[in-house]
Amino acid sequence: MSSTRPGALGPQVGQWLIDAVGPHTAALGVELVPVALGDLHLPFLDEEQHPSSGAYQHEHTRRWSRLVDTADGFIVVTPEYNHGMPATLKNALDYLSREWAWKPIGFVSYGNTSAGTRSVQHAKQVVTALRLVPLGATVAIRLGDATTDGRLLPDAARDQAGLHLLDELVRVANALRPLRERARAEARPGPLPGSYARRMSCDDAPEVTVLQRCCWVDEALTNDTMDLPALHESPEQVREWLADWHTTGIWRDGRLLGMVRARRVNTDWHVGRLAVVPDERGQGLGRWLLRAAEAAADPDCDRILLTTGAKSLQNIDFYHSEGYRPVPTVGPGGVTCLGKDVTHPRPRRP
Repeated sequence: MSSTRPGALGPQVGQWLIDAVGPHTAALGVELVPVALGDLHLPFLDEEQHPSSGAYQHEHTRRWSRLVDTADGFIVVTPEYNHGMPATLKNALDYLSREWAWKPIGFVSYGNTSAGTRSVQHAKQVVTALRLVPLGATVAIRLGDATTDGRLLPDAARDQAGLHLLDELVRVANALRPLRERARAEARPGPLPGSYARRMSCDDAPEVTVLQRCCWVDEALTNDTMDLPALHESPEQVREWLADWHTTGIWRDGRLLGMVRARRVNTDWHVGRLAVVPDERGQGLGRWLLRAAEAAADPDCDRILLTTGAKSLQNIDFYHSEGYRPVPTVGPGGVTCLGKDVTHPRPRRP
């Protein structure tokens, strides 16, 4: 909600939007987070460095950055002032750069003669420069027809237009996700052209669940057992272990191609769940992931341990080629444990 003028209709319009679309967010798998620019207390842009640097000096900028960065899309409720958008909205847009990129933005406008549509046209010129993607769906409210005694009247057609706006926002946000992923600060280039790698979070649980079930079928057939946790874990169970393990994933065009997880147990660095989708195997993804997991080992760990099926000869040969050797261990039958010493970089001589 962009207007900060005392007595403005903006809060009523914003509340209408929340009431109209809020009950439908759960079905779309999204969370609606209302934000009023007036509550942020952003002064006119006062950062010394250009927003593209991401070097923010003031806490109000860092707070605004965190809020925008975590969002996947935006709906702006805006009036029209003198054929344009409010200065507060332009100022809020100008504060940031990377945080806006590859996210959809829709508009609910209100005004008299043009129902605020000239404000939207003005805003669209600005948001495209920030790599925001404006939606075709909009809601335009003509005050003379929609209000009485300063109150916003009920309107079923307007409610439906709000739902269409939210639906398009979600669909476009999902389509733009691969571009947002690649733009994330922690993403780094992956081993295949167009791929990227990043640490995975609990939000990735659904895709990890699918990856595990397609990758561990071969392991089950090779070892004559279906008693493999990766084949049976629910998204909720995957979410639980993602919170505890250092897990790296490789993505391309929004698709999870492979992953590996690792964590410390005493002075050992345990590596597991190394997986690559069947149609992308043989291109070095597994080797790249394994080495990424090894590189993440804590400096005071002594060795790296991993397990695989005792009959998974191809896996065992691969691990041997990477320097792993059998390690005696007490555990379930049908499993081979392998390990190797952690190679720590030697300190440089002065």
